[in-house]
Amino acid sequence: MESFIPSYTPPDFTQPGLSDAPSARFEPAPQDGVVPAQYHGTSNHPEYVHLGEGRWLLAPESRMDAVLVLKGDALEVVEARRVRQGDLVAVGRTENGEEGIFVHTTGFVSPAETAVDKFSFRTRGTRETPFSRSYDELYKVLRHDREHGNIAWVLGPAVAFDKDSRDAMQGLIENGYCHVLLAGNALATHDLEAARFQTGLGQNIYSQTLQPLGHYNHLDILNEVRKRGSISRTIVELGLDNGIIYACEKCHVPYVLAGSIRDDGPLPEVIGNVYQAQDAMRLHARKATTVIALATQLHSIAFGNMVPSYRVMPDGAVRPVYFFIVDMTEFSADKLANRGSAQAVAILTNVQDFMMNLWNNLRRG
Repeated sequence: MESFIPSYTPPDFTQPGLSDAPSARFEPAPQDGVVPAQYHGTSNHPEYVHLGEGRWLLAPESRMDAVLVLKGDALEVVEARRVRQGDLVAVGRTENGEEGIFVHTTGFVSPAETAVDKFSFRTRGTRETPFSRSYDELYKVLRHDREHGNIAWVLGPAVAFDKDSRDAMQGLIENGYCHVLLAGNALATHDLEAARFQTGLGQNIYSQTLQPLGHYNHLDILNEVRKRGSISRTIVELGLDNGIIYACEKCHVPYVLAGSIRDDGPLPEVIGNVYQAQDAMRLHARKATTVIALATQLHSIAFGNMVPSYRVMPDGAVRPVYFFIVDMTEFSADKLANRGSAQAVAILTNVQDFMMNLWNNLRRG
């Protein structure tokens, strides 16, 4: 693994409290979608379960707010709504091993990170924070994960409202820096509107000129797509040859469009059932090694809830999952952290400027 990716230090199970820990208890789910009392709710940290005789099992493909289900000798992390009657669910509310469950929060922490003063200024990220190092780290992570990881983007519509940022995202997709795109109806609709009319909600995405009757443009492109039944067919039949969704179709990059109550249309590919959308997003959360969430608070938090802070690679190595949130305000970044995604790195800036910074660096190879 590249040197800039922190190595993982597993717990020392020979220490008192772990070496003599009891086996974890599992109880059958009483009915579909209902878990036993005192179930153990998962976090996004590495969590180990003691199966007895010193055998501790690390939960793979974890997420927060789910439960641990024992299937044979393997653990699965399952949303409570998906638990089936009789599934063996881990019970116990403690996290230090006394009930056979250990939550490991310091696996990626280096000694240098623990050697800090007890009092200091500027300990929280704000718009005054220097972000140069965050950008440099992001460049290195993306160059690495393009070939050796899985990069998930969570996009708000602001990325499609500016010509240069939209071009930048297209370039990133076409150059392998995106393995999956997660968004709502708005991002895809406004991107297709830009491809068809060069506008976003009727405003030219370069000149800022308001087009006469331009407020119809997003409705017109929705109608065009719905008439044809799919985005892919619309791109071909209308000769659309630019943009974020076009690049996804061209490069066979999967995208998940989750619906909301605000949606116009929606586009045929938008998943209207929120739980089906959640399941579709979770498939990609299981594989992600880097997440970049841009200017979309609810989608960022939703995906953040599904993404663990670590991933067990095919060779058994454990690596961190990087999570970058880019927004103009501290509020969105703080809210994501307050919802449990404590590993998220905030870059507080306009997403259009962010996209150009990123692309101008990565396009050099």
